Amino acid sequence: MIVIKKLLTTIVVIITILFITIVTLHLNDDSVIEQKAPLEEVTLEEDNSEDSEEETAENVITKEDPVREFLSDNVRKAVQRFFAHDLYVVSIGDSLTEGVGDDAENGGYVGVLEEAVNKEEQLVTIDNFGRRGNRTDQLIKRLEEEKEMIDAVDQADMVLITIGANDIMQVFKNNFTDLEMDKFTSEQIRYEQRLNSIFTTLQDINPDASIYLIGFYNPFKEYFPEIEELEYIVDSWNQIGSDVTEQYDQVEYIPIKDLFDDPDIQFFADDNFHPNHIGYEMIAERILDYVTNEGEENEPFRTSEEE
Repeated sequence: MIVIKKLLTTIVVIITILFITIVTLHLNDDSVIEQKAPLEEVTLEEDNSEDSEEETAENVITKEDPVREFLSDNVRKAVQRFFAHDLYVVSIGDSLTEGVGDDAENGGYVGVLEEAVNKEEQLVTIDNFGRRGNRTDQLIKRLEEEKEMIDAVDQADMVLITIGANDIMQVFKNNFTDLEMDKFTSEQIRYEQRLNSIFTTLQDINPDASIYLIGFYNPFKEYFPEIEELEYIVDSWNQIGSDVTEQYDQVEYIPIKDLFDDPDIQFFADDNFHPNHIGYEMIAERILDYVTNEGEENEPFRTSEEE
């Protein structure tokens, strides 16, 4: 067994506990507390007007829509070809679907998708049922009890899902004084079982919908690069998601972890956990890439002229 060595040192333990506590407040569905970014005070430097202006200019250039140009130019024709008019998309899951952290207040990747696909004409309608803090067990319960979401899934041509990051966080929260790899391994088994339950339930509600499970990234990499086990945990849980989707027809896994590897781009919101608008644009781009590459094999994306 690989042991996380009490998070290597007592100092790392203290930092991690503080970090997890802050992130948990951000992920909590009922939380209304505005938190400053962990480590923000430690990393603040003296104000330098020239550096500030330079940084602002770089941010503007970065936000000058490199992704949006891709969405509007390179993907536009594919979108029009593969998306039918009046396509109905339902997004479910956690805070990534809700769009928490989107500094443009555009609804996260869901808002970017809707804006990009409907840029020239109304092709899709997207209903967003993302809820901050949702774990797999909570999503299962919603799919069994939340009539509005059940009815939406029943009518959907496509279902987009983000789920699993809070399951990992729950292991941290429940075991932060005694973190060992076997805690994550045992929970992985239950995570796999719950993913199977989610896909089975979705297909029971609507056997014709195309379902996409969107993976998750490692938000700890920037601050805890020395803890290699964290990277391993995220990778292995993503692998579970990928493996489970292969067991179902019309279910596909969309990886996003690699999108957040560029150290020169700020992908994260002020909480240093959720994506900012640029991060959500990257996720939307990846989703469109996977969806449009389905092409003629997937009925919901075919136009009437192609049928």
